[in-house]
Amino acid sequence: MLITHDTRCALDTVVDLVNSAPEDDTASEGLPDVAALEEFVRQHKVSEVGVLTELDLAAVRKIRGRFAAVFAAPDARAAAALINELIAAAGTTPRLTDHDGYDWHVHYFAPGASVADHLAADCGMALAFFVVAGERERLRRCEAPDCRHAFVDLSRNRSRRYCDSRTCGNRLHVAAYRARRKEAAG
Repeated sequence: MLITHDTRCALDTVVDLVNSAPEDDTASEGLPDVAALEEFVRQHKVSEVGVLTELDLAAVRKIRGRFAAVFAAPDARAAAALINELIAAAGTTPRLTDHDGYDWHVHYFAPGASVADHLAADCGMALAFFVVAGERERLRRCEAPDCRHAFVDLSRNRSRRYCDSRTCGNRLHVAAYRARRKEAAG
């Protein structure tokens, strides 16, 4: 599957957005205030965003939950329905642009759109490409029992199981190794 630069950026953004949600009542909010949202926008180089407010923060948190539902969807039909709702509500307006040193690419948000609509349109379309390509199963949750972060499996053979093999994957492999050694020692 060919993934363009802007689609890859949108995928990274939506994964980080979904993973910013607290996983339970003891976890901290990844977007606790407007300053954190401004930093998120800056880090992900989200273009054409004006002054952010508490209303923007609430709207982004709302679509974050809707994106999380896409990663949890049981099948392509359910994921497509969720994505269709997101991009329709955002009022998508595809247009070509070549800003900030990037070659021509497509933005799906309307000029002057809120940051939530911007994210819903661009990130929603990035996820839509996976459904269209029959690759929805690449939108996954980490298999580590104590993690469950979202990720997009871009491995050649669709075999990635953990959001980060250096942390979640390694931790589970070490635990399995120690359990085998303990069992062998009897």
